[in-house]
Amino acid sequence: QVQLVESGGGLVQPGESLRLSCAASGHIFSVHVMGWYRQAPGKQRELVAFKADDAIAEYRESVKGRFTISRDNAENTVYLQMNSLKPDDTAVYYCHAKLRSWPWETPMEYWGKGTLVTVSS
Repeated sequence: QVQLVESGGGLVQPGESLRLSCAASGHIFSVHVMGWYRQAPGKQRELVAFKADDAIAEYRESVKGRFTISRDNAENTVYLQMNSLKPDDTAVYYCHAKLRSWPWETPMEYWGKGTLVTVSS
């Protein structure tokens, strides 16, 4: 059974930084995409950033220049470095991965349980 476990959320003041981590565990043959979504109170879940194999990272417009996504493929881990945080970045951040547990499988999607990021003075 594949699991995604996030860490690194917390309460910070506007302008500060946080680094989120997400590790995929279980039987994993290959990981095709890893990324981050977020959901603010009363709003729909939205894509923040993702990085597919052999591709450049993609970001939603509002975080470009402030957030950086990176992957450690050897450890099946994805990170989200968040700088210059704003109150509008307050949300539960969810890790997402598209991967195969076995070589004969079609890639399946997995989600973490989320980590809360609160930006407030």
